[in-house]
Amino acid sequence: MASDGYRVGVLGATGLVGTTIRELLAARDFPVAELVPLASERSVGKELAWNGGSVSCRALDEDSIQGLDIVLSSAGGKISAEWTPRLVEAGAVVVDNTSYWRMDDEVPLVVAEVNPEALADHRGIVANPNCSTMQMVVALKPLFDAAGIERLVISTYQAVSGTGKAAIDELREQARAVLDGEPAEARIYPHQIAFNALAQAGSFAAGDDHTDEERKLINETRKILGDESIRVSATCIRVPVVTGHSEAVNVETREPLSPEQARELLAVAPGVTVVDDPAAGRYPMATEAAGQDDVFVGRIRRDPGNERALDLWVVADNLRKGAATNAVQVAELLVERGLVGVPA
Repeated sequence: MASDGYRVGVLGATGLVGTTIRELLAARDFPVAELVPLASERSVGKELAWNGGSVSCRALDEDSIQGLDIVLSSAGGKISAEWTPRLVEAGAVVVDNTSYWRMDDEVPLVVAEVNPEALADHRGIVANPNCSTMQMVVALKPLFDAAGIERLVISTYQAVSGTGKAAIDELREQARAVLDGEPAEARIYPHQIAFNALAQAGSFAAGDDHTDEERKLINETRKILGDESIRVSATCIRVPVVTGHSEAVNVETREPLSPEQARELLAVAPGVTVVDDPAAGRYPMATEAAGQDDVFVGRIRRDPGNERALDLWVVADNLRKGAATNAVQVAELLVERGLVGVPA
């Protein structure tokens, strides 16, 4: 650590999440002595916006990773598998946005408002959850603490930005084509996404009838909340929205919990904004969540078929709280708690 802050690496610095991380590090006044953006060879030398100026992108190699204190990584699972151990060996703490390390028993999976205490056990790597899991557990945490959770039934409506910039471009191209009466070419997704809803967010592994997005919701939720007994059913849908994941969540609690009590708990929960006046047309929407760091919760009501279940509508910006914001929040917690540096 330099006297005026930390040498912070951003791996995957030119991507959607990496770009948002850079913006948030500056906006939140993170103590950065030097920002080191790392990306693929084709981006080397590219000038990237940073804190009112610019900084040159560097190649990911043994030289560029030396002397880093913290690395916020979102460069994909294959790169993370190879380079995260090298970064840790070089002395950095890595906050990793990929799925590669999330279910590793020795790697804490951390949401800042939910389980920050898990950071104390890090061995140089901290995993950031999947975006759909992230926003949901922020909303579930106060209910879990108050009444426990027996079962979750989740339907997600996930924005195309979760797939990357190419998916945003495809949605826009297809929308223009359809409106012009032209065929819509599908390259990123298996079918047209414009004016459509795909019953497949993520990919299917061989022999599995759930997508990897659905498996992440199931497994990551249990790990973050620390309760493997929670039963989770998940269906993940891709919808023609640029930014902002929406989720319909049915929560069966172990102890009685009324909608009024849930609303009160959520109203004071960190990182949550309650928007719940449906008669007046007020409920969370992706268009209003985009660009915001909170998780928005509304349509809080009793499940008429289960006296111990509630229905919630949960919306958040998948690039911010679903990825970049939490990564930066975790880095802030590492600094605040004196956890920067790899334990011996």
